[in-house]
Amino acid sequence: MTGKVLVAYGTTNGSTARIAEAIADVLGKEGFTSEALPAGSVARVTPYDAVVIGGGLYAGRWHKDARRFVRRHGHDLAARPVWLFSSGPLDASASERDIPPVPGVRKAMSRVDAKGHVTFGGCLEEGAKGWVARMIVRNGKGGDFRDFAQIEEWARRIAEELVAGEKG
Repeated sequence: MTGKVLVAYGTTNGSTARIAEAIADVLGKEGFTSEALPAGSVARVTPYDAVVIGGGLYAGRWHKDARRFVRRHGHDLAARPVWLFSSGPLDASASERDIPPVPGVRKAMSRVDAKGHVTFGGCLEEGAKGWVARMIVRNGKGGDFRDFAQIEEWARRIAEELVAGEKG
């Protein structure tokens, strides 16, 4: 399969956008036409053969733009392969073990019959938007916990599944 893959994301401070871009880069190297776009800017998913949706986690909830994207495009998403990812833990836990999706993401997975989900570590650094985010950074709890080797490996597995699905 050399189809088109959309990587849509919801982010506040840009950390999830960078993860989405890394996923799109890997899919491109694997022979797919891929693009990472803010979830709120996507008018239609029908031009795409597969979709990856990501959202930052804030207080146990997936980013509002990712949630809205699934609601708005749910019918069309259910007709193509879909994977979801979350980003958020501000520690090494996401690299050390599988973190299950939060309840809202589980609901989204069910709605679109997602093929999989993964939680990646988050990133919150100086200059973050929002009072709570600034307090977290000020209290020394921020940092960059994204594991790009893990992210790239997950994207390669998506590419393998898409190719296998095309042959199957």
